[in-house]
Formats: sequence, C-alpha cells, structure tokens
Amino acid sequence: MSKVSYYTAEGLKKLRDELNQLKDIERPKASQAIAEARDKGDLSENAEYDAAKEAQGLLELRISKLEETLANARLIDESQLDTSKALIHSTVKIKNQTNGAEMTYKLVAQSEADLKTGKISVDSPIGKGLLGKSVGEIAEIQVPNGIMKFDVVKITRE
Repeated sequence: MSKVSYYTAEGLKKLRDELNQLKDIERPKASQAIAEARDKGDLSENAEYDAAKEAQGLLELRISKLEETLANARLIDESQLDTSKALIHSTVKIKNQTNGAEMTYKLVAQSEADLKTGKISVDSPIGKGLLGKSVGEIAEIQVPNGIMKFDVVKITRE
C-alpha cells in the first residue's frame, strides 16, 4: 500500500507538469529513437537499439512512479492547519543550542524538498524532529554525530 503525501497547489502542479512533459514529449522521442535504431539493421548486434529500449524502460518507470505519487497525493488546505505546532507546510525558525545559529525551514513533502530554497522534507531527520513542536519547545534531533538540540523560535504559515 502506498503512502499518502500532502502537497501545496504549487507542488502538485509541478508533479502534473512533469508527468505531462514525460508522456507528451519524452515518450514519443523514446519511441522515435527505437524506430531509428531498428532501421539500422540487425537487432542482435545493435547497441543503439538496446540503449534506446533501456532508456524507454527507465522513462516508463518514472512515469509509473509519478502516476502512483499523484494518485496518493492530497492537497492541503492550509487554512485548516493548527498554527501553534510545526506541521507540514509550516515555516519554522530554529536556533541551534550549541552554536547559536538560527535557521528557517519550510516543512514540505519529500518530492518538494529543496534545501537551497529552505524547504526540507518532513521525512528528513530535522523535519521529523520538528513535527508537532510548539514555540519554546526544544527539538532533540538524532544526527550521525549524536543528538542536536534546537530551540523552536517561531512558527508561521506562508
């Protein structure tokens, strides 16, 4: 059984756009590449044909995974979420107790995660450690070096 994932409207649109790109543009290209390779002669010794077939298989696998993800995707009505706790789609400002560094992260679904833009997955160690925390609480997060402690400074919804 697949796991339900929660997305913003933007994240869901991105997934649909990628699926449409793969189906409408990449799939016909893969078929064309196979047809061109087949026209070049003996299939038993045709590495180009084998490569095109393998690329098509990987493309179909990606399409299948995206379709499954979309089938299990749920759109979040952020107005209904509790703003007192860190939940998915919360923006959480935390302060490292060891060095005093402050960081701000938005908790998102795994497929929307992008550390460069400050979006971390709720399935990541920090994301898991922050879920359910309120302002003023301490999040103890297990990392390879041991346990890091973060003060939850601020929780917002944007």
